[in-house]
Amino acid sequence: MTGAGSGIGAAAAARLSADGCAVALVGRRESLLRETAAGIARAHVIVADLAEPGAPKQIVEAVLAAFGRLDVLVNNAAVIANGPFEGFTIDQFDRHVAVNLRAPFFLCQEALPALRSGTAPAIVNVSSSVASIVKPETTLYSTTKAGLEYLTRATAYELAQWRIRVNCIAPGPVDTPIHATYLDDLEAGYRDLARRIPLGRMGHVDDVARWVGWLASPATEWTTGNIIHVDGGQVLGLPEAAGG
Repeated sequence: MTGAGSGIGAAAAARLSADGCAVALVGRRESLLRETAAGIARAHVIVADLAEPGAPKQIVEAVLAAFGRLDVLVNNAAVIANGPFEGFTIDQFDRHVAVNLRAPFFLCQEALPALRSGTAPAIVNVSSSVASIVKPETTLYSTTKAGLEYLTRATAYELAQWRIRVNCIAPGPVDTPIHATYLDDLEAGYRDLARRIPLGRMGHVDDVARWVGWLASPATEWTTGNIIHVDGGQVLGLPEAAGG
């Protein structure tokens, strides 16, 4: 589980643990990973920066050393920097691609030998609703997430020969620490995000974590190549006023 130190990743790790999985917790900040691990029965902390080209190999080797097997890979880690299109820098572009797209690509590749011999092997990618809708000032982040969704479908087709399932969850706005990295006024930002949701509220981490657990489980052994929107209906468009 990448991005396991907080938010969706921490909640999903707890869900997988509750379902009986031993969980490798991957992230850059060891202190947060240790906090997540404290509530998990069988956890192994792996400190890694997914922007580094060697990180996928390092992570898979550490998982196999700790547990001897790898049945499920969850690509959850992401970086996000919002702003006007003309303001993005090459460094921002490269880091977004490195973490949000390159790392999942090569984690899947590095994990493939272990997954081939795994029990009900599965890959779960975490995208975003903005991969499917146009939202101002999210162009860079959204582009990488759209790439992740294509990667999901392509690998689902290629890896099906080994019965490795690959699915993707596309959450809408979820109450996690990532929003504080780009919102100057968190309260106002949350109100704006919530008004865009037909079901009338932002998501909770458990709304998404349940889907991670479901797609990782053998119960979904005949499900692959899907992009599942867990977003309160955000991709349907802005709610219309009554009588409008």
